[in-house]
Amino acid sequence: MRRPLRRLLAWTVQSVLLVSVAATALVAILAVLPPPTTAFMLQDRVTRFGASRSSAIAYTWKSWREISPQLLIAVIAAEDQRFPEHWGFDLQAIEKAAEHNRRGGSVRGASTLTQQVAKNLFLWSGRSYLRKGVEAGLTALLETGWSKLRILEVYVNVAQFGDAVYGADAASRRFFAKPASRLTAAEAALLAAVLPDPESLHVDRPSVYLRRRQRWILAQMTGLGGPSFLRRVSPLLSASREGSGSP
Repeated sequence: MRRPLRRLLAWTVQSVLLVSVAATALVAILAVLPPPTTAFMLQDRVTRFGASRSSAIAYTWKSWREISPQLLIAVIAAEDQRFPEHWGFDLQAIEKAAEHNRRGGSVRGASTLTQQVAKNLFLWSGRSYLRKGVEAGLTALLETGWSKLRILEVYVNVAQFGDAVYGADAASRRFFAKPASRLTAAEAALLAAVLPDPESLHVDRPSVYLRRRQRWILAQMTGLGGPSFLRRVSPLLSASREGSGSP
């Protein structure tokens, strides 16, 4: 009995080590190369194929230099205002979310941009302790191996903004008929407003709720100091880019 248990333990340790080495290598590669696709895009393709719908995905990689700073600050304002300070996990947001969830009602999450990048790139949808555990490990790996600028750049390129629409440039061209570099503050806030649920919230058919959320994000963008806040993410995101994408 002991021998099978030892073999199982040895196999488990070897598997964990192999997966860890593979994940580390992949994170190192994606630190410099654009992701050709993501786990969420692949799942979307499979789901659409199974439902006899077109499996085409709108996704075009753009560097942070080709994306309006208004969108960069909008996603931070909407999703993770402590992004420059935390190390992948926002403990204050986690505590607030836990307190909110203890009171009942709608479940509130506290995922940072880094956690969302880890999930979108590598993991599957749904909620489970296993996925959250793997996500935590990948989040720590991303924060260790990537700069904050790279995390933000990947996030705005792989986030889903609509039905089969992934990334800033695909979304900007689909909904506003222009490249992501020319997004205004209002347009950027509207794109960021759909991020919690891009399947139900529609940029091209904004509900009253979505407009209210857009206004809230615009106010948060102003409260953070606008695009000048981005210098806290990276000195490369200098004030010289503040003027692009005016309201």
